[in-house]
Amino acid sequence: MSNIVRIATDKRRSRVVIYNGIAFVSGQAADDRSQDIRGQTQQTLAKIDSFLARAGTSKHHLLTAQIWLKDIKNDFQGMNEVWDSWTAPDAAPTRATAQCLMGAEDVLVEIIVTAAVPDVTMTQV
Repeated sequence: MSNIVRIATDKRRSRVVIYNGIAFVSGQAADDRSQDIRGQTQQTLAKIDSFLARAGTSKHHLLTAQIWLKDIKNDFQGMNEVWDSWTAPDAAPTRATAQCLMGAEDVLVEIIVTAAVPDVTMTQV
C-alpha cells in the first residue's frame, strides 16, 4: 500500500493529498477578493500551480477539474478566458463547472484539481 502524503495541512484540511501517484488539490480561491472574475481566476490558478509544484507535478498532468462560480451567467466567459490561456496545450483535463453559493460573499471562483504525479517517490515530497 502506498503512503499518503499531505501538504499544507491544518486542523480543517490539507491543501494537497498525494496517494498512489495522484495529487488531489483542495478547493482554491483568490487571496485578493477585490479582483473581478479574471483577477480571481488568475490568482486561483497561480495558487494551484504552486501546490502542484510542491506535489511534484504540474498542469501538464491534470486529470480533472471542478470549477465553482458564484455567478455563472456573468462570470463564465471571463473565467474561461483565463482558464483557456492557463491550461497546457493538448493536456486539458476533464472538467465540470457549476454555480454555487460560496463560503464567503466575495469569492467569485473556487477550483479543485486532480493530477497525476509522474515518477514520484514519497521521499521527494
